[in-house]
Amino acid sequence: MIFTKGYAVKSPASAFEPFDFSRRDIGPYDVHIQILFCGICHSDIHQAKDEWGGSIYPMVPGHEIVGKIVNVGNKVSKFKIDDIAGVGCFVDSCGNCHNCQQSEQQFCEGHLSLTYNGTEKDLKTPTYGGYSNHIVVNENYVLRISSKLTLANTAPLLCAGITTYSPLKRFHTGPGKRVGIVGLGGLGHMGVKLASSMGAEVSLLSTSPSKENDAKKLGATHFILTTNPQNLEKYTQYFDLLLVTISAKYDINQYLNLLRTKGTMVVVGVPEHELSLKPFALIGGNKQIAGSLIGGISETQEMLDYCAEKNITSDVEIIPIQNIDLAYQRILKSDIRYRFVIDLRSIEK
Repeated sequence: MIFTKGYAVKSPASAFEPFDFSRRDIGPYDVHIQILFCGICHSDIHQAKDEWGGSIYPMVPGHEIVGKIVNVGNKVSKFKIDDIAGVGCFVDSCGNCHNCQQSEQQFCEGHLSLTYNGTEKDLKTPTYGGYSNHIVVNENYVLRISSKLTLANTAPLLCAGITTYSPLKRFHTGPGKRVGIVGLGGLGHMGVKLASSMGAEVSLLSTSPSKENDAKKLGATHFILTTNPQNLEKYTQYFDLLLVTISAKYDINQYLNLLRTKGTMVVVGVPEHELSLKPFALIGGNKQIAGSLIGGISETQEMLDYCAEKNITSDVEIIPIQNIDLAYQRILKSDIRYRFVIDLRSIEK
């Protein structure tokens, strides 16, 4: 067994505290990664506080993991010691179902082993995530990280990056397309960077006027303050694609009105409350609403390679692991530009 130090919450209301546990010994196809950096995703907060239900405690969150490989099993063929590698939102799947065979493991019809707040394939061993200094993962669920990328800034690509890249690619973002990104947080700022790099005309829609300068620096051509109805009227039937990244409650019909005929709204943010849809806002113009959930292993690797080629990473603030609770408080106040990343080297202090 591999002794591991982490930080965990013991209940929805508890603070983070040191938590020692053991990772499994490496098997023939396993990779042992010393974690260097781990991003903080808003979904970590939802699950740590049991806002989605079904949380398993003690919980060690974290699914935006970057580190160095320190050991490999004797049958590992894809990685070697000292390689830099990443781990995203899941660490195993059945491997046999239709979705797994199509490299859409996130929709595994058997059992998907989430990186944390889940169980291994035995359905009983809890998974612990990246707020820790070691992890052991089957090589088929590990990603290659290019030496061109700054490691701390790369960690959020394992969730925020693939969450925005996948739908932008799926709906053919490119020159001549008008793309609106709703919300400028951890997801939204990646959406602006990626859509802009693909050649689209990008607009940032936000309730915060203070985000305008950042939006333009990140690659947005237009900034639309959504609290002013007149601003939205100017963009009626304007967008080919809207990527909605916000987790707060919003008027979905208001945004559907901004789509051109046959335009698409993609939902990647997860509000706590249901959204109310007016059918005429959808059927007028043959519009569609789509969802998108991260990506499979091959698409995530494609995204990482694309970001290395285009020199795209996340804007981050690096913190020691002892400051997780403060970081959570600041995220809830939107006091971050745009992603916290934990330096796991601080865990020994």
